[in-house]
Amino acid sequence: MRSKRFTAIVLLWVLLVSNLAFGRQNSPSSGATPKDPNDPIERIKDEGLNRSQVMQILSYLTDVIGPRLTGSPQMKRANEWTRDKLAEWGLQNAHLEPWGPFGRGWELKDFSVEVIAPQTIPIIAYPKAWSPGIDITADVVYVDARDENELQKFKGTLKGKIVLTAPMREVKAHFEPLGARMTEKDLLELANAPMPGRQPSRRFDLNDPRTRERIQNSIFAAKKLQFFTDEGAALLIDPSANGDGGTLFVGAASVPQPLDTSSPAATMRSLFMGRIRPYDKNAPPIIPQMVMAIEHYNRLARMIKAGERVRMKVKMDVQFYDQDLMAYNTIAEIPGTDKKDEIVMLGAHMDSWHAGTGATDNAAGVAVCMEAVRILKALGLQPRRTIRIALWSGEEQGLLGSRAYVAQHFGKLEESEDSSFMRMVSGGSGAPPKIIPGPEYDKLSVYFNLDNGTGRIRGVYLQGNEAARSIFREWLMPFREMGAATLTLANTGGTDHLSFDAIGLPGFQFIQDEIEYETRTHHSNMDVYDRIQADDMKQAATIMAAFVYNAAMMNERFPRKAMRQ
Repeated sequence: MRSKRFTAIVLLWVLLVSNLAFGRQNSPSSGATPKDPNDPIERIKDEGLNRSQVMQILSYLTDVIGPRLTGSPQMKRANEWTRDKLAEWGLQNAHLEPWGPFGRGWELKDFSVEVIAPQTIPIIAYPKAWSPGIDITADVVYVDARDENELQKFKGTLKGKIVLTAPMREVKAHFEPLGARMTEKDLLELANAPMPGRQPSRRFDLNDPRTRERIQNSIFAAKKLQFFTDEGAALLIDPSANGDGGTLFVGAASVPQPLDTSSPAATMRSLFMGRIRPYDKNAPPIIPQMVMAIEHYNRLARMIKAGERVRMKVKMDVQFYDQDLMAYNTIAEIPGTDKKDEIVMLGAHMDSWHAGTGATDNAAGVAVCMEAVRILKALGLQPRRTIRIALWSGEEQGLLGSRAYVAQHFGKLEESEDSSFMRMVSGGSGAPPKIIPGPEYDKLSVYFNLDNGTGRIRGVYLQGNEAARSIFREWLMPFREMGAATLTLANTGGTDHLSFDAIGLPGFQFIQDEIEYETRTHHSNMDVYDRIQADDMKQAATIMAAFVYNAAMMNERFPRKAMRQ
């Protein structure tokens, strides 16, 4: 009896001590500060993670509207739908802002392709954008020329024929996964990246063997296209330059270009500057063009090499639109309060290529930005600065929509096309061009962009703006458990934040997990809704909303980096 009483007393004491310890661990004085449910960032997290509409937005853009080639009817429909949706949520001044002229729109109306002899073979292929239509049954010729001498062997053999335009490409097995997230090693390398310096552009550095090889390949490609045109080929079929397993990557049709080979600089100028584009209103007639999945392309090439007469039947019905040569960005605002004349912007490009539905490139970024402003409106948060969302067009043709908008509202560089070309050739050396400020140059605080696919946000590229580090470090603290903590001084290119950065305005792109961006979805027929990762999208929209809100609430305008002299 005594022993049992003693045991009970001991157990009671142990439970009491344990409860006291647990209480200390969870008390405010223990260091684990309880989260305030009324804190704006906590409210943003709750709304963004638990009541998200990001996937519904994405589905409408991709499944319902579909591909959004700049200038196409689908792009205009996307402009109007996003404008109306933003207005429905209570944003002000929702409108379409024209820029341009861009050029002709293009739409694929009907397409079929098959081999009909020596046997029936269904084919995976897709027309190039702005290709003219065709309805043809013809023999197929395999042109495996690797230089101009080999090309001459086909002289007089291509008129009226369907041409396989390039050598076969070897298809190797995949022993590494197609999708990947950034590892701790990857993030550490980014975090330790040095301040970006003036490095010669690899694209134009003639001392770089890769540049010389690229120039030579571009020269041969231009001469080959002119040869096919002069010989009267009826249809050109390229093998998909990358991808396999039925995935193919499709861009714009090629136009024969005047080629100046009098000097290396002249050659580069004719290859990379002032080119004729297939969407130009006055573009010359070109040969119909399409891209074929590599496995099917290789099979047809091997059949022809084996002596078989291969015949194909192709129907490509397309429509060009030249009634309105302008393109449009969708713009809307959440008005600010005491600092309403200053602007915080977020944006993503809404245009896409046409073989898929532009899900990861870049309906994902559009849906994230739209969801971010929806979150802020749903919570009734009142920003001090005006928050402006911009959904760009023409990004795939060279950041055209954002560049036009920035030039009209914020400023532009005072430099001619010749001086711009020479600056690129020299890797940016020489005196920097003068900035001509626009009406809102001093009003913009900061711009945030998302355009690297479906992957969750892991941090921010600082674009060499060291002053942003401490600010972003604080803003990322609530999201460390979501995997977003890395800051790198490194630049990143290829998307619309560069339009702002080019004139000294703070423009930032988030670091994202790649997932399958380069291996499967970027510009491919597999860039569709099902390749989107819903949890990553919710995380990205939540962080975007928090960053935009924080920037809108700052006491001072976001710090700008000094333009290099």
